[in-house]
This record gives sequence, structure tokens and C-alpha cells, in this order.
Amino acid sequence: MNTKNNTLIGRAAGLAKVLLAASLLSVPAFAGTASTEPVQPSSTPLADWWNGKYMTGNWFGVRDSLADRGLTFNGKYYGAFFGVVDSQNGARGIWDQGIEFGAEQNFGKLLGVDALNGVKGFGLFRYRDSQIAADAGTFVQSNSMFNPTNWYSGTQFRVLQFGMEIGTGDLLPVKDMVVLRGGWLRPQTEFIDQPLSKLFLNNAVNSAKGVGGNIPFSSSFSTWGGTLKVKPVEWYYLKGGLFMAYPQATASGNHGLAYQGYGPDPSQNGLMAMAETGVTPKIGASKLPGKYVVGGYYYGGWKNSFLGTRSLGQYGMYLQADQMLFREPSEEPAPLAKGPSDGKSVATGKDFKSPVAPEKPKLSEQGLSMFNLVTLAPKYNNLFPFYFQTGLVYTGLIPHRDQDQTMFSVAYGSYSYYNIENLQNTGKVNQPNYTIFLEGGYRIQINQWAFLQPFIQYEIKPAGTGAVKNATILGFYTGLTF
Repeated sequence: MNTKNNTLIGRAAGLAKVLLAASLLSVPAFAGTASTEPVQPSSTPLADWWNGKYMTGNWFGVRDSLADRGLTFNGKYYGAFFGVVDSQNGARGIWDQGIEFGAEQNFGKLLGVDALNGVKGFGLFRYRDSQIAADAGTFVQSNSMFNPTNWYSGTQFRVLQFGMEIGTGDLLPVKDMVVLRGGWLRPQTEFIDQPLSKLFLNNAVNSAKGVGGNIPFSSSFSTWGGTLKVKPVEWYYLKGGLFMAYPQATASGNHGLAYQGYGPDPSQNGLMAMAETGVTPKIGASKLPGKYVVGGYYYGGWKNSFLGTRSLGQYGMYLQADQMLFREPSEEPAPLAKGPSDGKSVATGKDFKSPVAPEKPKLSEQGLSMFNLVTLAPKYNNLFPFYFQTGLVYTGLIPHRDQDQTMFSVAYGSYSYYNIENLQNTGKVNQPNYTIFLEGGYRIQINQWAFLQPFIQYEIKPAGTGAVKNATILGFYTGLTF
């Protein structure tokens, strides 16, 4: 390993130590026993900032004032150190990073009309590290869908989305019974929503989800489109969307500004359609939330098949099953304090002997959850006709670290047999047949706006063939919410 890589590793390790130390000091981490004495909240500006929701604070009250008028801002920084321990190209230290900024305007709050609370405008922008050296996938020679980082596409400055959302809010019997969104959207954030998968860094689980191995389906694919979601009852929904499809949609060079689609030849633009339907039950006395979905997609445009022909469009389907498996017992509500000797409350004068409705305990957020996804597509013109991912996440596994998350995921993708035959017929050896990606990690929630996540990745057949050595990566992932 050269001097430059040693320096990079040293700096990354130093940053990790600082963040880890901050996390251990911020809460009574790994304490033997919890204190029974009530903790008096500090009112110092430093404590308010540290315990607040955002790293940039409340802007001297301006942020809350704007939020009261419906204008909210969001932003985040994310970076990760990929310490490639072993791969086809040996060992190397790689740093990858990005930053996002966005805003949302609730027009109901702006105009003071409750009936318009479901009408919102939104926008989101991003900058990602554009250095080739920041792409861990290039170094380990992985297929792009199984890249160790999901930040490799759409680098540099990029317009991610802007548009309008019109929802019914609380006007109908079911909250958000009908929601219509339109504008410059990202299909990947509109469909196949698996929040727990976003905890992982690898591209397959976090972003592509099998679909992205066949068509443009990543956080970098922005396009004109609209979606309609209908929720007739609380536990069931149906959602569909229509979008513009165009070649080279995720290329860094268009910066998310390809408003006419494919600039060199707009006639190559096509239509993309997605739809899904699902149920979201809450099971048992613990009300364990679940989500079970079936969906499909069509991406227009001419595509060369592995059979030597051209076909119009690509399509596929997916099955999603996410479920919280176990919820830790909820905390019991604090017992009512005893009143004075006359049996009456000092504050209200009410008799303590009168029946009091017990306070309903808040459901604990700690416990074990699982997510699963299967995607299927025809093998004649899709590189990945079968893909599967599964993951487990336990929130609050270690005592007194209630917000921390322990996680593990597996992704498997099989390459098209027709592609294998086509490569054989052209005299190419070592055809790709499958790739497996394993990732585990532990997210240390330092406070509400900062985290540190050590992780390990192991990739089997990164390029799908035995010609590229398996890759082992150790590193850490950190994020800040502005």
C-alpha cells in the first residue's frame, strides 16, 4: 500500500475515533445500571444544539418560524471509508462522499387554510464526489449493480427532483386517501420503498434492487412523470406512475437537467410505467408493522436482445415482504405521584380517589425487523432475470443504546442464461453466472443528527465470473443531518 493510501487510511481512522468518542460521551452508553434519579435537562445553548434535530441548529428561531409557515429544509452529508482488505487488485483505502439539500413548502400552512395541508411543493439537489478513485466498484472490478457503494452514479452536481404533491390529507375518512405527485421525479424513490435497505451501502440492496441491473433505476435517474396513490382503507393501497424513459438517463454529464430526455436524439425517448399494490398490516398485540407488495414495471425504447434481435421495451415484476418480527416490551407509564395528606391534587384540587384512566404505554421502537425482495424479468433482454435480497435489522440490541441498529443483508443476482450462451458463441470465456453480496454493520447513533456505522462487506464473484477474485471490505460510514 502506497504512502497516499496510508495517509488516507490514517485520516479516516482519526475521524472514526473522534465520532466514536463523541457517541460514547453523548449518552450513558454501555452503562452497567441506569440511574434512577431524574435527569434535569440542560438549557445551555451548547446542550440545546447537541440535543437538537439538526447540526445547523434552529437558526436563532428562524427555522421554527419558517416551519410554522410550512417551509421546511432538509440536508445531509454522507461519507464512507472503504478499506479494501483483499480483491482482484489487492488492497486500498477509498473515501466516497456526497451532500444533499432540499426544501418543501406546505401551502395549507402558508395560506392558513387547513384544507390545503395536503398541497405541497418540493425540490432536492445533490453533489457527489466525482473522482474515479472514489469508486470502490471500479477497484474491485464488480458489476455496477453489485458496486460496494451506491453513490457511484450521477456524480458532480445534480438536480434530483422538483414538483408538486396534491393529497387529501385529513379531508377524507382515511388520512392521505388520495395523493397525486407530479414533476421532475425519481421512480426509484416512488416505488419499492424499503426504508431498512437504505441503512446499507452496497448498490444492490440500497438502490438497484435487481431492477437497476436491467433498466435505469437508481437515485440518479430523474425524469418527468407523475404518480397516483389511492388508499381506500388504512391497511391497503394501490399506486401507479407514468414517466419519460430515455437513454443514458443516469449519466453524470446531464446533471439531472435532461428535461428534453435524450438530447442528441429526443426521438429515442419512450414511456416508463410502474405500478404496485400492497397491504400494510399491524400484527398481534404488539402491532408489528408489515408491508407486502406485488408490483411491475415497463421501460420503453428499443433494446438489443441476447438472441441477436431488437425488442421494444423491457419489463419485469417484483414481490416485497417486510415485517417487524419482534418488539421489545414497552416502558410502563410512570406511576402517579401521591398527593398531599388531604388526598387532593395541589394543582387541580381533584380527589385522588376518583378513578383515573391509565395512560396507554407508547409502543417501543426497539426490536427485530426483516425485509425481503424478489425481482423477475425475461432473460432474453435482461441481464438479471432473477434477483433476491433479504436483511435483518435489530434496533436497540445493546442495553442503553436504544437508537443503535445492528444489521445484516444478503443480495443474490443470477445472470441471464441467454447472455451466457451469447458470450460462448462469440468465443468469450468465463461468462458471468451469479454474484452474491454480504454486508453487516452496526450504526452508532451519536445524537439526532450524527451517526457512525462500522461495516464489513464480502462480495462473491464481483463480476459474476470466477476470473475476478472475491472482495473483502472493512470500513465505516458516517452521516450528518443539516
